Amino acid sequence: MIDVVVVGAGPTGLMLASELRLHGVEVVVLEKGLEPTQHVRSLGLHVRSIELMDQRGLLERFLAHGTTYPLGGYFAGIDHAVPAHLDTAHPYILGIPQPETDCLLAERALELGATVRRGSELVDLRQDRRGVTAVLADASRLRAQYVVGCDGGRSTVRKLLSVPFPGEATRVESLLGEMEVAAPPQAVAAVVAEVRQTHKGFGAGPSGNGLYRIVVPAAGVSPDRAVPPTLEEFRRQLVAFAGTDFGVHSPRWLSRFGDATRLAEHYRVDRVLLAGDAAHVHPPLGGQGLNLGIQDAANLGWKLAGQVAGWAPRALLDTYERERRPVADDVLSTTRAQGELIATEPGPRAVRRLLSELMDFEDVNRYLVEKITGIGIRYDLGDGPALVGRRLRDLQLGRSRLYELMHAGRGLLLDPTDRLSVEGWTDRVDRVVDSSEELEVAAVLLRPDGYVAWTGDDQQDLLDHLPRWFGSPAR
Repeated sequence: MIDVVVVGAGPTGLMLASELRLHGVEVVVLEKGLEPTQHVRSLGLHVRSIELMDQRGLLERFLAHGTTYPLGGYFAGIDHAVPAHLDTAHPYILGIPQPETDCLLAERALELGATVRRGSELVDLRQDRRGVTAVLADASRLRAQYVVGCDGGRSTVRKLLSVPFPGEATRVESLLGEMEVAAPPQAVAAVVAEVRQTHKGFGAGPSGNGLYRIVVPAAGVSPDRAVPPTLEEFRRQLVAFAGTDFGVHSPRWLSRFGDATRLAEHYRVDRVLLAGDAAHVHPPLGGQGLNLGIQDAANLGWKLAGQVAGWAPRALLDTYERERRPVADDVLSTTRAQGELIATEPGPRAVRRLLSELMDFEDVNRYLVEKITGIGIRYDLGDGPALVGRRLRDLQLGRSRLYELMHAGRGLLLDPTDRLSVEGWTDRVDRVVDSSEELEVAAVLLRPDGYVAWTGDDQQDLLDHLPRWFGSPAR
């Protein structure tokens, strides 16, 4: 029996596979596509995802394949200077096309020993008390303790579970693709700048290798968005919005997407769970979709690994939905708001101007920046200090950096006092005696996903909190 079957080899599934392998969990990733997709649906990583890559020792790989950009202008495209002293050591956006992200995460999962089976389509799931049987299109079967559906907005896993997916259907559709253009770059840039003054959903820019990534509103809503648009459709819509089709030709790929906004009612049905777009879909405003999925994986991975290993407290796996579903709900609300703000009618344009004025207040600007980047996430872990439930930024310690100590995906007690102990949990939690001028508490217990589980200096209080996240002490 396999420990965990992950359905879907996108960024969420591959990140989850890597997180599970850090804890020795046997993982098989099923992907129905024969080859990795070359569709550039996401263009980069936000702060919280960048922090996660740093915590796992992957950031240098991503930086080598991407470009860093200053923060700003990501809430409904409203340009504002970034507030000072954001709570992160990585105050930038990392521009990196999704195929590069997929490739780097696949490379990592394979290095750690995950098995990725392409051309393997799931068609059925059958659960019982001891495990899950995954039935594939070729009639073969896999038996696993757990299955996680990371198979996108049209998730087969979610449909097989009959999990309700309430929300709003697509009302506005856009065309997206990569192609060559005949017009000079300066002419394209000038037209795009002019059109985007009133149509924030329009864009065209170089994506490398002589190609342009173009997004343009569609004429209507297609009855089947799985059917790609034609180049002629692109030309018609470009002329309608920009007055020119830029001489587009030789497309690399063409697709369409809508503004459907939906959230799964449940993230878990017994031994099967959902993550990423399988659990939530929304328009790409703010660039949060891929980041939301990667952060789902970081939250779920260590909890599911603890369940497989047998040390997890009974309620630990349920905290995945309890923590991540409200985050997704908030992202859906944020994208709905941005959708209204980019509309071209007089009312939304007036609200947009008002919000732009309000963003001159630093607290408002900071609040919106923290929403988009994930810096502001705080899980409800009950009463306690303000730091509990928040991720801790990378700290410069006396002998190293904080995130350098988290590459193995284990819990971490940072104990500047040298008076605390994690005896009984050393197979799950590292203890480091070091200090930082930036740390404003006596000691801090971090979960494997980098969120603060406890702060203080009392040994008995620490012993009261360790079992909640890391189970009973080993004998």
